Amino acid sequence: MATKDIEKREAQSPSETERTRSGRVYIPSVDIYDSKDAVLLVADMPGVNEENVDITLEKNVLTISGTVDPVAFEGYRLAYSEYGVGDYQRSFTISDEIDGDRIEAAVKNGVLRLTLPKTEKVKVKKIIVRAE
Repeated sequence: MATKDIEKREAQSPSETERTRSGRVYIPSVDIYDSKDAVLLVADMPGVNEENVDITLEKNVLTISGTVDPVAFEGYRLAYSEYGVGDYQRSFTISDEIDGDRIEAAVKNGVLRLTLPKTEKVKVKKIIVRAE
């Protein structure tokens, strides 16, 4: 069985936003699936739950943000770390084909799933041809 190494990419500077929280910001890995009715966006954001994820849609820019608090063990100090802890942020420009009022989001085990329904006018319509 082949394994794939996953590397976290640190964001250089979140676009057009000013952060009030110091620390690292990572770009979450995202898979995007398209169907005739909707677009499904799946983002890996380890350590993020429904209470510390924020999703905004403004002027066709969809922004997902998630905050992660580092784990601290009482009576111990961090001597060595191989896994960077930080927040997540990523933005997408979406077209007018997406119905922004019907977007749904769910997060489970650090995986965010966004369902972006398409508007009725862009759904493909099958035209039935009859013989005469």
